Amino acid sequence: MIPFLDLGLQQRRLEPELAEAAREVIASGRFILGERNLAFEQAFAGYCGAEHAVTVSTGTAALHMALLAAGVEPGDEVITTPATFVATVAAILYAQATPRLVDIDPVTWNIDPAKLEAAITPRTKAIIPVHLHGRLADMPAILAIARANGLVVIEDACQAHGAEADGQRAGTFGDLGCFSFYPGKNLGACGEGGAVVTNRADLAERLRLLRDWGQPRKYLHTEKGFNARLDEIQAALLSVKLPHLEAWTDMRRHAAARYDRNLDAAGVVHAAPANGRDHVYHVYAVRVAERDAVRAQLAGRVDTNIHYPIPVHLQPAYADLGYRRGDFPVSEQLADETLSLPMFPGITDTQIDTVCDALADACQTATTLAGKAA
Repeated sequence: MIPFLDLGLQQRRLEPELAEAAREVIASGRFILGERNLAFEQAFAGYCGAEHAVTVSTGTAALHMALLAAGVEPGDEVITTPATFVATVAAILYAQATPRLVDIDPVTWNIDPAKLEAAITPRTKAIIPVHLHGRLADMPAILAIARANGLVVIEDACQAHGAEADGQRAGTFGDLGCFSFYPGKNLGACGEGGAVVTNRADLAERLRLLRDWGQPRKYLHTEKGFNARLDEIQAALLSVKLPHLEAWTDMRRHAAARYDRNLDAAGVVHAAPANGRDHVYHVYAVRVAERDAVRAQLAGRVDTNIHYPIPVHLQPAYADLGYRRGDFPVSEQLADETLSLPMFPGITDTQIDTVCDALADACQTATTLAGKAA
């Protein structure tokens, strides 16, 4: 069976370097906020084209710390989209703010700038555009609206390491950019991890306080902070992987281009093609009307996934936000129809062709079965 994700392929190729990096940390006896963290922060900031990068424990912590560093307070409202992993909305609630959700664009699947103005109220403090699946949101349009209304912009770039437009990379368009290094991400740790990038020294300083119990030095706590630090082993392992990220991204883009060509020929609907280098294909998804039936047909031949089958506003845990089915029809349709196909650095052309052939057959079979059932 063709795997949805093959992390072992990447790990095996780098195993000697990763093992040596971990051994060096263990031998040093320094496991928290040491020189490996500092080195990775500098390297990742340079990669993103940002002045500062501050490592944290997870991508969720990155969003949470960024909101607090930006001055979001209880009672404030933060705009984002329901077409995202729940962490985006959870982080807003962690900051004791109120999420205000906006539907997505049917072509890009990112937050629709045309719907932003209507969601802004006197309590709105920030916008979190999500670069879903690794594609940049429409940052020029979002920033124009944010600046006109005095709003902070915090990019959820947790799936978009290295996505760029006009030479500028994800995370550096807004005031802060948040990244996850969960193992399956384009740049993944061997455990949990995250980072926030910014060009503002004051925000970077606040982030460093917040992630480490609000202490500028040991046992002096100038504000109520958190334990949200990235450990030294993960920083060391990420430093090994970072120089390979561009090559891995090129592999993803090559795979996506082949998927595009094959699926166009088969008449399968997929996300709009990349605009230059604005997409890094953390996920390659298609839309099929009989999604669950198609997935069942593929089982045993092709491993697939769904990002995300229930939009945030319809999740039971977030029912108290007050939204209902029908409030965000584009997000809801995406949740009902999208199917994520195998995508990872090293996936072969033969594997992609096999996936596409199997998908075309599965779609035809599912349609036939649906017709008979009707």
